[in-house]
Amino acid sequence: MAISADSFFWDPTAQGTLQAQIRQMIAEGILSGRFRVGEKLPSSRKLASHLGVSRITITLAYTELLADDYIASKGRSGYYVSDDAPQPPNFKATRTAADTVDWSRALGQRFSGGTPFIKPKDWRDYTYPFIYGQADETLFDSANWRLCALQALGKKDFSSLTTDYYDEDDPKLIEFIARHTLPRRGIIAQPDEILVTMGAQNALWMAAQILLTQRRTAAIEDPCYPSLRDILTQSRCHLAPIPVDRDGLPSEELPPDTDVVFTTPSHQCPTTATMPLSRRQALLARAREDDFLIVEDDYEFEMSFLKSPSPALKSLDQDGRVIYIGSFSKSLFPGLRLGYLVGPKPFIDEARALRSSVLRHPPGHIQRTAAYFLSLGHYDALIRRMGKAYFERRQVMEAALNQHGLDIAGQGVYGGSSFWMRTAPDVDTQTLAERLRSKGVLIEPGAPFFGAETPPKNYYRLAYSSIPASKIEAGVNLLAKTLNSPF
Repeated sequence: MAISADSFFWDPTAQGTLQAQIRQMIAEGILSGRFRVGEKLPSSRKLASHLGVSRITITLAYTELLADDYIASKGRSGYYVSDDAPQPPNFKATRTAADTVDWSRALGQRFSGGTPFIKPKDWRDYTYPFIYGQADETLFDSANWRLCALQALGKKDFSSLTTDYYDEDDPKLIEFIARHTLPRRGIIAQPDEILVTMGAQNALWMAAQILLTQRRTAAIEDPCYPSLRDILTQSRCHLAPIPVDRDGLPSEELPPDTDVVFTTPSHQCPTTATMPLSRRQALLARAREDDFLIVEDDYEFEMSFLKSPSPALKSLDQDGRVIYIGSFSKSLFPGLRLGYLVGPKPFIDEARALRSSVLRHPPGHIQRTAAYFLSLGHYDALIRRMGKAYFERRQVMEAALNQHGLDIAGQGVYGGSSFWMRTAPDVDTQTLAERLRSKGVLIEPGAPFFGAETPPKNYYRLAYSSIPASKIEAGVNLLAKTLNSPF
């Protein structure tokens, strides 16, 4: 039986080349059971005419499917679904008639119900996306990233692509972190003191799992990264939120029973405050005196385009009390999910064992691609390009905010990618954000960053990392007009 060309149609949401989409159409038809073993496929001429593509595109797609045994060639007769093609299951999938489990009792632990922190997936469709932490395609070097990915797929790197590292990491990536990235932060570390993670959040989770128990106390900044607070809440430790000021976390406010301090000294999240050297030294002295550990999330240190960044807290540590967390996801793109932990060997040994029991290791291909991108100088070039763009956007935004009399609650003295904003106490920025969305403006309400049961609602974050400088003034103008209208 022949398969009609009319069985094929374009998926408007499909991505990739035409050749790849055609290959996917046929493969999905076989895997789903719509196309069966022995059935004849349309000729390349007929299918090309039906889909409105060149015949060579169809021929190339057929050639790939032939190589993978999805289809077989029978001389001049044409192409058929191969006898060796993957077979769909020969049984019907069934759905449970009724769920009789009492899940309120069956669940041993709960991880849902944390701080709602949802970023719209369609943020690119908004005219004025003052949204934080998303990749700007006009700045990212996708061409060289693609070349590095292809290089990592080459025969020479077959081992790095396919090896089960178990509890190890790509040696090229570790070498670059140890010899180039960390020394720029004043940190000297051996390879066995470095562990690659699935981003900074994964590193924070591992640190919490290893260092905290139900009897221990963790001090965190307030406001802070909402997912960190969720991680620590799930660990069931005692939480001590410490209000930050214009210089970040004040060590004198730490309770005496503190066991671990989580801090973002380079650019405090979300206020962007930078902890001065004197306060860093005071925090280390307090850690030595009270015998606690510090987890340093070196958040946004790469975005110090106004002046050179302060040395990392880890670089000042003489006692091995600081666990350092870095990430490439913020500076490259958030979907990369690649970061690293640096600490004394006993801690890293435990982190390595924990990681191997949960996810073994981050994908080897991603690690090797990142290693090439870093070592070939593309990363440094990207950081310089982002710094120049962010500097321009920051100047434009600061001028617009001042022109309209909007209250800046925090702005990084070294740079960063956002402003921490404040409105009148009676303004709910969640309501403000909803009104602005209808006008094509995206902002981030600030309440999720605070840990109190009734957090202040008059803060919000305004980022310039994903909006061109040419649109900033008009977007701020709409923001100011909406703020000045009755709520």
